[in-house]
This record gives sequence, C-alpha cells and structure tokens, in this order.
Amino acid sequence: MDATEFRKRGKEMVDYIADYIEKIEERQVYPDVEPGYLRALIPEFAPETPERFEDILKDVERIIMPGVTHWHSPYFFAYFPTANSFPALLGDMLSGGIGCIGFSWASSPACTELETVMLDWLGKMINLPPQFLAGKDGEGGGVIQGTASEATLVAMLAARTKAIRHIQLDNENLTQGEIIGRLVAYTSDQVSTLFPALLGTSTSCHLESILHLCFILQHWQIPLGRRFRSLKMWFVFRMYGVSGLQEYIRKHVRLAHEFKDLVLQDDRFEICADVILGLVCFRLKGSNELNEVLLKNINDARKIHLVPCHLRGKFVLRFAICARTVESSHIQFAWKNITTIASVLLKTQKQSTD
Repeated sequence: MDATEFRKRGKEMVDYIADYIEKIEERQVYPDVEPGYLRALIPEFAPETPERFEDILKDVERIIMPGVTHWHSPYFFAYFPTANSFPALLGDMLSGGIGCIGFSWASSPACTELETVMLDWLGKMINLPPQFLAGKDGEGGGVIQGTASEATLVAMLAARTKAIRHIQLDNENLTQGEIIGRLVAYTSDQVSTLFPALLGTSTSCHLESILHLCFILQHWQIPLGRRFRSLKMWFVFRMYGVSGLQEYIRKHVRLAHEFKDLVLQDDRFEICADVILGLVCFRLKGSNELNEVLLKNINDARKIHLVPCHLRGKFVLRFAICARTVESSHIQFAWKNITTIASVLLKTQKQSTD
C-alpha cells in the first residue's frame, strides 16, 4: 500500500467508522456467539500473498462485528464509560501516523512534554493541589497509564518506596528486603480485581476514604516506551473545552438520576447505594438468587447489557451511563425492558410457589 492507496483506503475507513458510530444503536449490544466462534471462521495460517482491502473490510462485518460487545451503544449500561469521541479518534489517527516510542525525552521531545502538560491540564480541571502538578519546574506531574491495573501497581510501588524510606530513617540496619517482608497493604471489602487498594468503591462509585496514603510520582510507569497518547487528550480538551466536558459529565449524572427516580417509583425494587456519578446500583426486593436470574434474563434478551456487583452481601445490578450518545429515550427503553422481564420472572416465581 503506497500513499495514494492509503489516502483512498483511509477515507473509506473513516466512512466505515463514522457509519458504525452513527448506526451503532441498530446493532445488538451484546453478541450472540459461543467461545471459540472466531477460530472456525479464520484460516489456520496467515495468507502467503497480499489480500484486497475490500475483502478485509467485508470480513470485519462477517467475522469481527458478530463477536463485538458494543461498549459505545446507548444500550450498553455495563462496567464503566470508556473514552470515545470523534476528536479522540482523530488524535489516535495522528498518534498512529507519527508512530514514535517515547521512552525518553530525546526519543521524541513533543511526546514527553505534551503528556506532562496534558496531565497538568487534567489536574487543574479536577482542582488537584499544586504539588500534584509538574508546572515549569515542579516535582509533581504524571503520565498516562495503559490500564487501571497498571496505574494501581505504579501507585502501590510508589507507596511502598515511600514506606521503605520512612522506615529506614529510624532503622538504618534494616535492609530493603527485610522491610518489604513486613509491609502490609490495606484494602476495603469493595475491592475489585483492578484495585487492591482504593478510595471508596469501584462497584458503587461511593467515595469514602479507607485510609490516608501519600504516593510519590517515582516509577511512573511499567513499560519503558509509550505511544503518543497525549495527542488524544490535546484534541479532546481543545475541541470540547472545559465547559463541554463538564456538560458531558453532568448529562450522565442527570440520566442516572432519571433512572434512579424510575426505580424508586416501583415498590418492587430498591436502590442500594447513593447515586453520585453516572451509576445506579439497584435490585429487586428479594433473594440474591432472584436477582441473579433477573440479570441473566436481561442479558439473555440482549436488548441492553448490565453487570452485577455485591454490596453488603446483596447481589446488586449496576446501571452505568456509558455511551456518549445515550439519551432519556434509551433510559426509558432500558427501564421498560427491565420491568417487563421482572414482571414475568415474579409471575413465574409466584406460580411455582402456589
């Protein structure tokens, strides 16, 4: 593929992605495939000779899309929101085009410096204290981590390093290995697989301090190299503006409260945690087994997608406002779907006990 063909195929791919996003609501939010479905659809070996772009794009629809969970569908209410917008996609394209590996300042100065500035922008947006920022010559600052698990590990390594240095001030004869063997990490009963220590809960978004930890931004990341990911932030921050991002978050919070109000109007259901951000934790009044069946029936219907959590021994359904395109009509549709399935379930349960 030369530059001329790339221009042509690039425009086709942009059109495909734009069509996908614009029409994502028409796709079934959760795939109807079994584990191992894909291997049977793909040849055992890579092709010996080049294949046509048109054939590859057709196979995206034939092979890939049937197995995709559409995280940006307005009917996706599972897990948590993931960043996706047209400005972000443009930034991603440029990042891929430049293709640098920022393992040091000299390897690509703009990659290192823009990331530092963008993290400062973000820190100021959420009103972090000045000591958390890099500034022109500050000791703070941050980098974009690849995953939540990576970010947690880096934070724990930083906390461990600080603890070791603090202990060695009073116990000079203790080696680092001896100290590490005595360290204890504290957690909460709402820990998830991503966050061994956390502020509040990842299941219900309830902000509640469990202990005070001060992290120092040393061992900033696990990989040596990193992509030019800050371009994505730069495009988004500039094309949305702070006010646009604020409205985006407030819209999700409003929609979460709309769903909460619908739940509270139905005496069969209960709210299980305060609604602070774009997440509602709710359940049918009754046993955990009843709610497990309710969730299974909801996801089996594949009209909307939810995931559960456990709060204080109760099996709870999480309704997370995730998609950029979600509106009140999708909230109403989701609630109607949930209550219809709940009514059938409760009727069946009553008949079996009569």
